Amino acid sequence: MAANDLISASVQDYAKAVYALQAREGGAVSTNDLAERLGVTAGSVSAMVRKLSEVGLLEHEPYRGVRLTSQGRQVALEVLRHHRLLELFLAEELGMPWDRVHAEAEVLEHVLSEELEQLIATRLGDPTLDPHGDPIPTAGFEIDERPTRSLDELSAGAVGRFVRVSDSDPEMLRYLAAQGISIGDRLEVTGRQPFGGPVFVRIGDREQALGGELARAMRIESQEGR
Repeated sequence: MAANDLISASVQDYAKAVYALQAREGGAVSTNDLAERLGVTAGSVSAMVRKLSEVGLLEHEPYRGVRLTSQGRQVALEVLRHHRLLELFLAEELGMPWDRVHAEAEVLEHVLSEELEQLIATRLGDPTLDPHGDPIPTAGFEIDERPTRSLDELSAGAVGRFVRVSDSDPEMLRYLAAQGISIGDRLEVTGRQPFGGPVFVRIGDREQALGGELARAMRIESQEGR
């Protein structure tokens, strides 16, 4: 982590949060959304945004929000690389359940050395995905954010592969594991209830109802016509 040795954990957390919100929204990130994601006050966000703008990690667009600069994006991708490599290492090498690795990686990502990062990546065979299907940035700060849609967006009859899930709620991950639903599973949407109700999917030879909040957290790679 040579380039980030002097960057504090809180700065890394802000850069990572802005990156995630930019990827989701496709544009500038509002300070309110940033405050909600980080669980801090709007005043705290405003102060940190000024600090990150001053050191060249953020660009502020008046009345629109903030974006990462190229330097800020590098900070975000490096800490994401640490986080996702650690998650995979904890899951594959230590057998930790996928609902617990996120919290551990949140702590360890800030203290991982460049040498240990490379050793972990080599041990894992230079992986491209973490246990939740999130892409792992390369050592050169490239990332493959392939197009997906949330399960909640799909209409009845849609077919796809479950490729990614938010790791922010361990309870959701435990539920999926208990139901035998895993990354890579092929599913078909068989029906849905309106107003945020459950989505019904067929996985293999069984049908499963998934609540609206869970369906929004699950990302699907479309396989129409297959």
